[in-house]
Amino acid sequence: MTDIAPESPAPAKVSLVEDFVDILFSPREVFARREKSGYALVMIIVTLLIGGLAIANSGTMQDLMEAEMARGMAEAMKQNPGMTQEQAALGRKISGYVMTFGAFIVTPVFMFLTGLCAWLTAKMLGGSLKYSAATMIASYSFIPRVVESLTISAQGLLIDTGALTGQFQLSLGVARFLDPEMSPGLLGLLGRIDVFTLWVTVLFAIGIGVVAKLPRDKVVVAGVMMWAFGALPSLWRLGKAAIFG
Repeated sequence: MTDIAPESPAPAKVSLVEDFVDILFSPREVFARREKSGYALVMIIVTLLIGGLAIANSGTMQDLMEAEMARGMAEAMKQNPGMTQEQAALGRKISGYVMTFGAFIVTPVFMFLTGLCAWLTAKMLGGSLKYSAATMIASYSFIPRVVESLTISAQGLLIDTGALTGQFQLSLGVARFLDPEMSPGLLGLLGRIDVFTLWVTVLFAIGIGVVAKLPRDKVVVAGVMMWAFGALPSLWRLGKAAIFG
């Protein structure tokens, strides 16, 4: 009689709640089991969490953001001498709305853009990665930004944020201790040496490595490349300031 091999048990279904916890502690397993999953639901949830916390933190960030807006308007008027006070006031008002509610738009846009960067990184390193999978990696990799928003909420309860004048003064990185009035490009570049930015970068590297089947040495290169992609706007501002003053 021919022996009949027992059927393998079906893999246990894992909820998104478990994914959101596991991505912080065992990201390799999350990316492996979600390799062929979509990204839309994760993106929506992460966007709502970050956007909701941005609104919740608006009181904590109010004085700080007003200082940032005043600095930005001063720079804009310096570069555009024809700008009137009424235009500056309108720009300040719009900036206020963007800083409070803009996360609902900016967060998914950043996910799509960083997904593109992840796709390019994998391609440049010889890996195979679909754009949809790259955007899935981006969506999960942004989850530490939710934790970052929670740390801002905690700081709002523990310290006097009214005395702060720069957004990086609530970060957990090098730029927390720097003068907010220094070169915006340099400040933005140093601001990327931050616990949460590096955490997100590591998740990107792991996700690209798992899904694109990259060897360990190329995973490290992928992380460096993803960090560098994020630094491009700051590098652009540094270059522009060096050329045009």
